[in-house]
Amino acid sequence: LNTVSNTRVTLGGYGEMDFNQPFIDKTRSNANLDVHRMVLLTGYKFSDNVSFVTEVEFEHVKEVYIEQAFVNWKLNDYINFRGGLMLGPMGIVNEYHEPVTFNGVERPNLDKYIVPTTWREIGAGFMGNINEINLKYQVYVFNGFNSYDGSAKLSGSNGFRSGRQKAAESTMSSPNLAYKIDYYGISGLKIGASGYFGKTQSTLYDGVLTDDNSALASADSSVVGLSMLGFDMRYRKNGIEARGQYVLGNITNSGQYNSKFGTDLAKSIQGYYVELGYDLLRLIDKNSTKRLVLFSRYENYDTHHKVGNEITKNKAYNRTEITTGLTYHIANGVALKGDWQLIQNKATNETKKMLNLGIGVWF
Repeated sequence: LNTVSNTRVTLGGYGEMDFNQPFIDKTRSNANLDVHRMVLLTGYKFSDNVSFVTEVEFEHVKEVYIEQAFVNWKLNDYINFRGGLMLGPMGIVNEYHEPVTFNGVERPNLDKYIVPTTWREIGAGFMGNINEINLKYQVYVFNGFNSYDGSAKLSGSNGFRSGRQKAAESTMSSPNLAYKIDYYGISGLKIGASGYFGKTQSTLYDGVLTDDNSALASADSSVVGLSMLGFDMRYRKNGIEARGQYVLGNITNSGQYNSKFGTDLAKSIQGYYVELGYDLLRLIDKNSTKRLVLFSRYENYDTHHKVGNEITKNKAYNRTEITTGLTYHIANGVALKGDWQLIQNKATNETKKMLNLGIGVWF
């Protein structure tokens, strides 16, 4: 975050307030007004090399979460150790989700249903920059998604989203690995490659005897494996703004999982988007401290990209969205947003239309 700090204490935060008005043919729909998120960051620097960062998030006024809480220990110029509640380094928005860092009132839905943002778990690992070769790296061992805690958590429509544990008395039955590498050696361009590998967690392992093959087999059928790869790029120079992202997740053991719980989890999930924008104020004043970005984004995400023989592929889970709008950065850290969305899925020819307006702040 952008922060204001003294020698030891750091304060920062971000927030977004949204207006969403759907338009459906021959149907009247009320708009939704929401204080979507308000987040307060606090940090404390214990020494030149050791610090602590935490974020407390209020969603929809009534929900409270801890979004991040980790210790950072700088070992040398190239290596930092981090441990605690951290964001998974997948894609763009999961790490950089403050409202003034992306166009559109709402985050891309690829980052909601495929990644799924805001995704964080407890873990530990290493990160750092190697400036000589223009690389940033991150590698962590995390607690995984929860697939069963008395009921099945994963589904065809939402993928792994409902399996996020968010460090709230989390269950752990096996560790997971996450990594990301970013290259920033070309002016204005950042390119990222990320990966996530492991198994989901299940409470069915609690109390199971190691020689009870039947109980172990039952617990194993409540767990799936996830291998996720992501690629992203961001470009901003001379008024031009562009970004793109692709994520593919392969899922193992989904057949047993679906048969056990009657769910419809896919064998793979996939999504991508491409976005292009331009700062219109550069046509008037190239030195303006404000920015008025006209943008358009094409997005497709499918939580039933591939399915097993035990279920039928649901075409409604293959969704396409076109978002066009304006982001007016009236000051560094304050953005006024407006966009128009066309939302479709492969199961119907109908197009849902949505008008979104919003205010975003980050300090």
